[in-house]
Amino acid sequence: MSIQYDFDTIIDRHHTGAMKTDVLGERYGREDLIPLWIADMDFAVAPPITEALVRRLQHPVYGYAEAPASYWQSIVDWIKYLHGWEVKREWITYIPGIVKGIGLAVNVFSNPGDKIIIQTPVYTPFMAVPESNGRQVVHNPLKWNGNHYEMDFEHLESIIDPQCKLLILCNPHNPGGVVWPLETLQRVAEICARHQILIIADEIHADMPLFGACHHPFASVSETAAQNSISFGAPSKTFNIAGLVSSYAIVPNETIRKRFFDWLTANELNEPTFMATIATESAYNHCRDWREQMLAYVEQNILFVEKFLQEHIPAIKAIRPQASFIVWLDCTRLGLDHDALIDLFVDKARLALNDGEMFGPEGKGHMRLNVGSPRAVLQKALEQLEEAVNHLNR
Repeated sequence: MSIQYDFDTIIDRHHTGAMKTDVLGERYGREDLIPLWIADMDFAVAPPITEALVRRLQHPVYGYAEAPASYWQSIVDWIKYLHGWEVKREWITYIPGIVKGIGLAVNVFSNPGDKIIIQTPVYTPFMAVPESNGRQVVHNPLKWNGNHYEMDFEHLESIIDPQCKLLILCNPHNPGGVVWPLETLQRVAEICARHQILIIADEIHADMPLFGACHHPFASVSETAAQNSISFGAPSKTFNIAGLVSSYAIVPNETIRKRFFDWLTANELNEPTFMATIATESAYNHCRDWREQMLAYVEQNILFVEKFLQEHIPAIKAIRPQASFIVWLDCTRLGLDHDALIDLFVDKARLALNDGEMFGPEGKGHMRLNVGSPRAVLQKALEQLEEAVNHLNR
């Protein structure tokens, strides 16, 4: 009989160094907020992960450690189990975080002044990292079709020139929640290969498909995609272990792999801590039931948010995600400008969400809501938001 895991218990994360709770004053100007912003969950980590870490920590020496072969095999086995993609061991290396991985790839495969293509609205570091490294960021905005985002291939073709060196792909998409169709991924692979633009695929949310969606690892969709891409993955979002830094890169193409892996090795950026390897192995080998129950709970949270908004705050629409625990809220029908919208959520409703404009101009009038919390927390947050919105109309 499988264990039934508890996702309803409210865990106080204040004063633990958690970014989600302990920087509210700095980020939002006040600390009395329900934190539903940064993308980690408020659920207790699956017990097998904690137990494995505790066992290791009982040994009194925490010296240099070598990643065991079983660590790499757990990644290979997990990807085959969940996505049906057979990844070879030599294709994989550790990286010290996916955002850092993007920065590393930008520096290895482009030069200052080169252009990096992103598809907005998109995760903020896709813009910030290249710009901070002296690259030009070129926007290929996604198209809204009334239900979800689509890629604009005609526009993509129109902006490409010889200075374009990389396209950073969010697969699944954050914050839009799209699990990209197979045909979409194959087409973007073909376009970029034809123009010699390397694709960096951020797949950190890949293991959290919802409502029957099927994630396609980018490098698995065609030989063209495999031979012109670097994919980044991690157990961090799925198993709520982001603080342990357990990311990895997968590079099927031997020439690209050698260039990237040699640079990582030369700078000793490819060596995981023993905490990362232990947590990864435990998550991938022993926590399948926990993941399935967590996703079922997240789905119910999303349905709860949708129903509450429809019944109590119809001016705000939740865009149902096809993956992960992020819900993109369309607040445009409130008719508020940027400052008024932020004031509504922060100072009136006392909620900490992500400002939609962080994700690019297309995020105007939107907010990003993290539903990876006990349902009682979400209910209280939505009730506070309802009261704040009702006050606007008085």
